[in-house]
Amino acid sequence: MNTKKKIKMSTGYKVFNFFNYMFLLLLVFITVYPMYYIFIVSISSGTYVSRGEVHFLPKGITLSAYKTVFENSDIWRSYLNTIIYTTVGTAINIVLSSMCAYPLSRKDFYGKSVFTFIVAFTMFMSGGMIPLYLVVLKLRLIDTIWAIVLPPAINTFNMIIMRTFFQGIPVSLQESAFLDGANDLQILWKIILPLSKPIMATMVLFYAVQHWNSFFSALIYLNSKSKYPVQILLRNIVIAGEFADQQTSIGNVESNFAVVATNYKYAVIIISVVPILMVYPSLQKHFAKGVMVGALKG
Repeated sequence: MNTKKKIKMSTGYKVFNFFNYMFLLLLVFITVYPMYYIFIVSISSGTYVSRGEVHFLPKGITLSAYKTVFENSDIWRSYLNTIIYTTVGTAINIVLSSMCAYPLSRKDFYGKSVFTFIVAFTMFMSGGMIPLYLVVLKLRLIDTIWAIVLPPAINTFNMIIMRTFFQGIPVSLQESAFLDGANDLQILWKIILPLSKPIMATMVLFYAVQHWNSFFSALIYLNSKSKYPVQILLRNIVIAGEFADQQTSIGNVESNFAVVATNYKYAVIIISVVPILMVYPSLQKHFAKGVMVGALKG
């Protein structure tokens, strides 16, 4: 009887594993295929793309779309703008979010509940786009980098996550630092932040992705084309490509411009996505790192 039960359990376990693996493979395919399709279209010949013959493998492999992209000076300028906006904006986010989260995590902070409520209230109620635009206009930030990086200086949800992590740091470490003559800024810089590498890495990733993918703020605040981020340029290319495709379908003829626009559009998408994808592996090791365990043991 025990042998039969073991055989049945083993068979059921194998069946479960089989369907589990099939489901996970299907999930991976659904997640990866859209980006893979964009890549193979970007390196395929425009003739095959226009016929709808590119599905799983590239046909007529060519890098002409990428060559056209790299020869466009506007792409490089917008790329540099995006890097500047992402770097400066993320630095401002991390500094202000940590300086706001630290006092709200302290139990001896007078009025902590009131300030926490005021900060959390902004998650549910805001003035809206027009009042925000008028504030940016009155501060004379229109068509400057500060119009992009200052309005989203603190994400309330991210700040609350950071505050919750700070609350898990033993108070005894902070009290010991006070006894040694350290002030609040020194405690934040030399104790809290070094013990918060996992949450800091996560916040850097969240804020960097937010800035890298942002285009709406640049759309309403920037007037000079030379200051556009790559997402605005990508948006314009996508719109131009869709218009060209519509013109082709209406005329029922094969248009070289539509074919080139499709390849060009997908090539720009790949180029704009690759840098932020490279950030994930470099920060992933900090997510589950047991920094607090080592700090407590020390």
